[in-house]
Amino acid sequence: MFDNLNWWEIGALLLLALLIFGDRLPVVINDGLRMVRNLRNMARNATGDLSRELGTDIQLEDLHPKAFIRKHLLSEEDEAAIRKPLQGVYDDLRADVNGVHNELKDVANAADLRSNGSRPTSTATSAAPAPAPRASYDDAT
Repeated sequence: MFDNLNWWEIGALLLLALLIFGDRLPVVINDGLRMVRNLRNMARNATGDLSRELGTDIQLEDLHPKAFIRKHLLSEEDEAAIRKPLQGVYDDLRADVNGVHNELKDVANAADLRSNGSRPTSTATSAAPAPAPRASYDDAT
């Protein structure tokens, strides 16, 4: 949760909370924790009710439409059959975009070198690494 905050920023936030809430800070923290516990219990009760009503073991993550369709409607073979043509199209499109990107870099480098009056000694494709391709079509969606 606090991956992008360093220790100075966390300390500044704690100091700011102490200045705003003063002596009431422990009470505010206690109320916040009680609210989180109540929300967690409500979510657990709702998923339990859904599981009883639907007659299956259902988790909160399973309520996402993609996950629900994958788990309850599609078999692994069906999912692979749907994904296979889309993965090919995605890979072809990715390769085309990378090719256009590299060509634009070459043109930009050539124009920049000509404006400075020097000649290019090597191509930009060997100097600049290509971005790593994505693992699958599903990661991009």
